[in-house]
Amino acid sequence: MDVNVTFFYKVVNKTISTGWNTRDYVVIGLGLTVCVIVLLANLLVMIAIFMNRRFHFPIYYLLGNMAAADLFAGIAYTNLMLHTGPWTRTLTKEQWYIRGALIDISLTASVANLLAVAVERHQTIITMQLHSTMPKRRVVLLIVCIWATGIIMGLVPTFWNCECDLKDCSTLAPLYSRRFLIFWAVLNLLTFFVMVAVYTRIFIYVKNQSKNTSQQVTEIRQQTVVNLMKTISMVLGAFVICWTPGLVTLLLDGLLGKESHANRYEKYCLFIAECNSLVNPIIYSLRDNEMRRTFKWILCSLCRRGVHQQRQLSLVKRVIVNPVIQRPKINRHFNQTSKLIYEKKKKNY
Repeated sequence: MDVNVTFFYKVVNKTISTGWNTRDYVVIGLGLTVCVIVLLANLLVMIAIFMNRRFHFPIYYLLGNMAAADLFAGIAYTNLMLHTGPWTRTLTKEQWYIRGALIDISLTASVANLLAVAVERHQTIITMQLHSTMPKRRVVLLIVCIWATGIIMGLVPTFWNCECDLKDCSTLAPLYSRRFLIFWAVLNLLTFFVMVAVYTRIFIYVKNQSKNTSQQVTEIRQQTVVNLMKTISMVLGAFVICWTPGLVTLLLDGLLGKESHANRYEKYCLFIAECNSLVNPIIYSLRDNEMRRTFKWILCSLCRRGVHQQRQLSLVKRVIVNPVIQRPKINRHFNQTSKLIYEKKKKNY
């Protein structure tokens, strides 16, 4: 069907702003601010995991991939902010699908990554080990599969849509099929329940194991395992809390259509989901002492480098502005150095 995006918005009675108002400016301004913080914070996590050798283990590689998914989510939300409000009228159908696909890819990658972390932790905690013995090649293959799954799920709406069945159009995403939204929401919610069940089983096992600690497992090592588990559980809990309202809204939209009045809650659910990508770096910095020290080291290194560059720049300016004053000092230093080298060579001969 060769029609404009606005046609599908009219079909579901979803209005597109014709001009900018205060609400639009607030939404875009606040959204872009959060996006910039999300990009910088998750980039910091990825750099920390790359630079600190103590993080070169499968669990931290998966957490780094989680940060990459959050970084991608920040890019997706930035693209959404720059193509929302009155700008929506200028979008072609392809651009509109790309806008939605970026968010779908980031969500799928995050969910798949959390599921991989849950499986990895289950295998590791059962043996009360701190880190998995999974080979790096397998971890890389796992990360590739996670992103491949995300890309596939992001492309599904391009052929599972309502262009040929206008009665099936969603009110939240007018080109999406309501049946796809039901499938999408149910799949993610079921994955949430599976992950919560896995972590619940792990915590019950750890609690029972702590009562009968064997001699081979030291108390410090066990406490380290538990702390790491708590950090990952907080990441999972924050993800479920931030994304569940949006997924429930999508599910209601798919089941009830216009009667769900889902448009009333769309902006709030989207903002909460966006904040999830900001929560994870905060959890890492509060829960993991090593990660916090690495963050400080990176930021202090950047500050020292900035101060050093400013000093060099000021020195260059002084030489350019006051050549008569500076050059004699440079020449005097050069002459003294040359004299010392000459005397040293003379002694050797």
